[in-house]
Amino acid sequence: MTAAVLDEFGSALRVRSLSRPTAEPGTVLVRVAASGINPLDTKIRTGSAAHAQVTPPAVLGLDVAGVVTEVGADVDSFSVGDEVFGLAGGVGEVPGSLAEYVAVDADLLALKPASLSMTEAAALPLSVITAWEGLVDRARVRQGQSVLIHGGAGGVGHIAVQLAVARGATVFATGSGPDLDRIRQLGAVPIDYRATSVEQYVSSATHGEGFDVIFDTIGGATLDASFGAVRRYTGHVVSILGWGTHSLAPLSFRGATYSGVFTLLPLLTGVGRAHHGEILRAAAQMAEAGRLRPILDPTAYDLGSVMDAHAAVSSGSASGKVVVTMGG
Repeated sequence: MTAAVLDEFGSALRVRSLSRPTAEPGTVLVRVAASGINPLDTKIRTGSAAHAQVTPPAVLGLDVAGVVTEVGADVDSFSVGDEVFGLAGGVGEVPGSLAEYVAVDADLLALKPASLSMTEAAALPLSVITAWEGLVDRARVRQGQSVLIHGGAGGVGHIAVQLAVARGATVFATGSGPDLDRIRQLGAVPIDYRATSVEQYVSSATHGEGFDVIFDTIGGATLDASFGAVRRYTGHVVSILGWGTHSLAPLSFRGATYSGVFTLLPLLTGVGRAHHGEILRAAAQMAEAGRLRPILDPTAYDLGSVMDAHAAVSSGSASGKVVVTMGG
């Protein structure tokens, strides 16, 4: 098969021939139709993702959508010909999806929603699992709550907005420029973080009470600000980028709580993988109901232009999720 291979950190991915994998017990072999490219993929390639290291030579690619071509022993959840999607690998010692075929732990996959194309389905897994773990598993977002999404037009953020809206919350999301219209179209109230102070939007959105849930996709100073913008006693802050050093004093003085999300943990440890499949099945139901759809960058990429795809993501020039499709 043909695959895009990382031979050394910081180098370009090289497209070359590799042996096709087989479906071992507990796995299925997927003929890849599309592979989503995330900011994390670009950091893994450069060796700057200490929490998601690989050992070159390695096939990268976290997200996948494709067709099952072989089913391993002990797998009864999928059949040959099934269209599937999932967070397949590309971290640790688990091969990724920038290849014509990838063998995937069956627990990590779900049937692709019929309402989404392969390209759309490949844009979802990392983003929707991350948003779900934060908003549903940790914060238990529900009807009647006020929810603030930091970075509401980003790769994870725009999925988080749709998820919170679908669960009946009143949703606000930060952004700037053209992102504000996108946030509004997704069903949230846009907040221009460049023109509005934290105190101002807490006052206008929550009458100074603070948000019930704050979902942070930015980290750094944005996470620090979240600790002072959450509701007293019952408020909950969730971050997907809580890697730095932060003072918990503002959060403690409000009697509020905090959770971190580390989506890659099941891939790296092998523990909890079935829950990824559960989340994807729930996300597929949302997509079929018209309540979840990724925003795609319009540029077409294939394995031959995979480095252009990486460049678009790392430079921030993409206007939506970047996806690489496989020829044929």
